[in-house]
Amino acid sequence: MRNYLVLIWVLCFLSCNDDSKLINEIENISIDFEIDRFDSLFKNATSKDLPKLKKSYPFLFSAKVPDSIYINRMTDSLQNVVLNEVESEFTNSDKLHSEISLLFKYLKYYDKSFTVPRVITLTNNVAYRDRTIVTDTLVLIALDNYLGDSHRFYTESDIPMYLAKNFKSEQIVSDLAGDYAEKYNYQKNRKTLLDEMIYFGKLLYFKDVVLPFKTDAEKIGYTEDELKWAEANESPIWSYFIEKEMLYSTDSTLPNRFIADAPFTKFYLELDNESPGRLGQYIGWQIVRAYAETTDKGVLNIMQTEAEEIFRKSKFKPKK
Repeated sequence: MRNYLVLIWVLCFLSCNDDSKLINEIENISIDFEIDRFDSLFKNATSKDLPKLKKSYPFLFSAKVPDSIYINRMTDSLQNVVLNEVESEFTNSDKLHSEISLLFKYLKYYDKSFTVPRVITLTNNVAYRDRTIVTDTLVLIALDNYLGDSHRFYTESDIPMYLAKNFKSEQIVSDLAGDYAEKYNYQKNRKTLLDEMIYFGKLLYFKDVVLPFKTDAEKIGYTEDELKWAEANESPIWSYFIEKEMLYSTDSTLPNRFIADAPFTKFYLELDNESPGRLGQYIGWQIVRAYAETTDKGVLNIMQTEAEEIFRKSKFKPKK
């Protein structure tokens, strides 16, 4: 027994030591960028500044839109309200810069070809489905979508509160990591519910790797209570999928019930209103985590692996 305890201690020590080395190696990666506050520049601009803005940010100005539209927007009262609210909420970008910098370091560590993009903040009239946009050279962040879940822009509009609960600054880097995960994710087959579960599970596992400084709730966009509910009910959720023979079903209604954003998951049971939405994504996440632990494959390899292989080799068993 004593030898067993010594072995456990040694393994824990080695694991902690490896984690420490990894963290130090990642922290030493050099990342150089500034957050380019286009929103502030546009707020303080006049018609005379428009040519300079168009030259510096050509991708933000459509050639099909006459200058008069942009000039009118500079003095538009609604635009000024939005820009003032953003300026009030984001007076300092230090924390945001720090979190994005960490994300970039992890991306650079796992993908040596990653190049640091230009990071630009702006507003988009709360077009919340385009809160963040990521390309190889650009990161765009629409700050008017991150003013806090109780902001009047959201509570006094038709935006569902199950979406607005994540419209806060703490979620920005998680949204960016999700965008990057989409770029790395490949899956030939997305026909069954299991395919979809694992596809989104890979996106969430990617966040595990590149956002270790974020909580699981922040990664998936749950409240802490919602996450606890999912963890506590993991086994009955899995049993439901098995008993109803849903995993390999190609029923097109299943992703809407278990994968898509929603106020709750649609089991069509009394517990529905207690549940958070997207529980299919949550279970897919646990399957991918199990696969990663079982196979010790790297994150970029996992992102390219087909769902059936992940499921088969994961030997997934839900928490009791």
